[in-house]
Amino acid sequence: MRIMIDGDGSPVKEDVIEIAGLYQVEVMIVTSVAHYTHKEYPAYVHFVYVDQGADSADYRIVGLIRKGDILITQDYGLASLVLPKRVRVFHQTGKEFSATTIDSLLEQRYQSGRLRKAGLRTRGPKPFTTQDHQNFRQALIQALEQVKLSSNNE
Repeated sequence: MRIMIDGDGSPVKEDVIEIAGLYQVEVMIVTSVAHYTHKEYPAYVHFVYVDQGADSADYRIVGLIRKGDILITQDYGLASLVLPKRVRVFHQTGKEFSATTIDSLLEQRYQSGRLRKAGLRTRGPKPFTTQDHQNFRQALIQALEQVKLSSNNE
């Protein structure tokens, strides 16, 4: 199992790295070359750099992700592509995407796009709050604890 991060603009990268270290889980951050870094990271953290094209990181993630992995993304489209691979997908606010919730989220995104094309304004995402941050950390820890328990019971 690995934790993959849709890395462009993710506000929870450092949290994932910290928590993954406690559970000895590999982290793979997929991001565009525009976000290249020379910063030192622990050995369990790997970067995969992609071109700056639209959806380049998404396509790379779809190709790399495996059953049992955890993905962190705020992209509903990407979540819908990887959920059939039997992975767990979390938003940066800690909400877990599922087969039952993704359809309504994609529909909302579609309707908002139609309104924008018609010249109307739609609400953007809410600002990332301290509570979102705490909810995310709690959700990731809970997911990793569940994996730990299930592997101990095998």
